[in-house]
Amino acid sequence: MIDARDTALVIEGGGTRNSYTAPAIMKLIEEDVQFGWVGGVSAGAIHAINFLSGDAKRTEEAFTTFMGHPKIGGLRSLAIGRGLMNAEFMFQDRGGELPFKLDAFVANDTPVHIEAVRADTGESVAWKNADLQDEDTINLVMRASSTMPMLMPMATIDGVPYVDGALGDDGGLLVSAAENAGFSKLLVLATKPRDYVREPVNRPGMVRRMFPKYPEVARRTIDRPDAYNQAKARIDELAADGKAYVFYPENMMVENAEFKVPKLQKNFAAGKKQFDREWDAVKEFLER
Repeated sequence: MIDARDTALVIEGGGTRNSYTAPAIMKLIEEDVQFGWVGGVSAGAIHAINFLSGDAKRTEEAFTTFMGHPKIGGLRSLAIGRGLMNAEFMFQDRGGELPFKLDAFVANDTPVHIEAVRADTGESVAWKNADLQDEDTINLVMRASSTMPMLMPMATIDGVPYVDGALGDDGGLLVSAAENAGFSKLLVLATKPRDYVREPVNRPGMVRRMFPKYPEVARRTIDRPDAYNQAKARIDELAADGKAYVFYPENMMVENAEFKVPKLQKNFAAGKKQFDREWDAVKEFLER
């Protein structure tokens, strides 16, 4: 066991790019790393839930073989209104695919933080341990956090529509949430390379026209590059001070909606190779 309860685990989303960081989650499970706080949005929320349930097998399958299921999504799914990724199937109607270790998750008292954004008000909303006590709720919250605007139907919780947590206050990198929870030491699993800078939205007027019923979603979409870049700058500042270790992908091979299992498995293998190479440095940081 590695006692890292002075450290927050911050997990970036990125759809199927998270096949690259899945081996990192699996290694942290294998080494029985105990964090003080675990936060994620979008696909990072899936990693967070799987990590806290201690399920390495599910972590791998969720971003590799499961993505090859005929119901998972694609352009036809988008055309008939189910979304580029069929979130209802992925999160709520899997028909026995990806069984979840609910008891293990609920028994884990590590604070968890999952975010999504209210489509009506633009507010970032967080769900924590007390909110996540049954599988239906957990699945719905993960769906809400992973809902890419325009590309997936909005998730509704208690009558409130939600979109991707990556549109939230930190642009998808939960550094301020971790710091507000009292943590100044972070392990960050990123899905964009070290030199990545999110470019401004080219046509904000068009974005506003795309969301006539949800102007706050448009605003959050337009504001996201600044929010993301500021959060990344803060993370890099912490890393420069020795207060954060950031796992930046060096050989990412897929984008956020890849359905070809061999490509995902190759990306998974690349992530494993890199994290295994960095493990000694990660372990030293966690034990410091």
